[in-house]
Amino acid sequence: MRATAVRRTALAASAAALALLATACSGSSDADGKDEKGAANGSSSAPKTPAKALTAAELENATLAQGDVEGTKVTKAGPADEVPADGIKVDKEACLPVAHAMFGVAQKGAVATTKRKVIDEPKTDGEKSLEDAAKGEGADAFKDAFNLTSTFVALSSYEGAAGPDAFAALKKAAADCAGGFTATVAGTPTKVVSMTEEKITGGDEALAWTVTSESDGATAPVKLVALRKGGSVATFFAFNLAAAGGEDVTFELPTAVVAAQDKKLA
Repeated sequence: MRATAVRRTALAASAAALALLATACSGSSDADGKDEKGAANGSSSAPKTPAKALTAAELENATLAQGDVEGTKVTKAGPADEVPADGIKVDKEACLPVAHAMFGVAQKGAVATTKRKVIDEPKTDGEKSLEDAAKGEGADAFKDAFNLTSTFVALSSYEGAAGPDAFAALKKAAADCAGGFTATVAGTPTKVVSMTEEKITGGDEALAWTVTSESDGATAPVKLVALRKGGSVATFFAFNLAAAGGEDVTFELPTAVVAAQDKKLA
């Protein structure tokens, strides 16, 4: 396929993923990171002794920083990345915890929340640049230039059993909504057609999924991970532009990011 055709196909197919990232790099602020919806019924490996929530300062120290994940750039999410919890609507109420996790919104009982963007650094091994790809100098150059994964990480601390309850609510919602749902943020709908559970380890409990979204007949995969350590819950929402554009690239769970966050919570 000629480079121009590859570019056109990839940009069209990844439009939904790009819009999703723009709003996914959002959620409740540190001060108001609490969802008014109660946790859904579900099971969790809740500790016998209720967890003591990390303070805002302690949570900040436990949050990912530049240098924690090799080969990436870690930055704080800013005011432009914020969207209120009540700005997220779903066509199936049972799926709200999943939508909240995708958009970095904390659940009921959160004491504090931090948010980070973790983006793969571009390769510098002599491959053609994004500018070369834009000039039409090869489909492979385009694929290589966009084969970067971006992960939005939201870390929240909870008091008592609220952390395990939040994790359990997400687990149940993902099972109930495996067949898909539609989430609308700021008037823009995102249609999720499926959620497939993946294998992940870490913390006291962890879960992961490949979430497939659809727009104008084109599908795009994203990754969603949830990790609980004591009373703290982290969610990771990741996407890869090349994969979203239909390119044959390896797009795996952001395991290095998850492991780094797990280590800081230990």
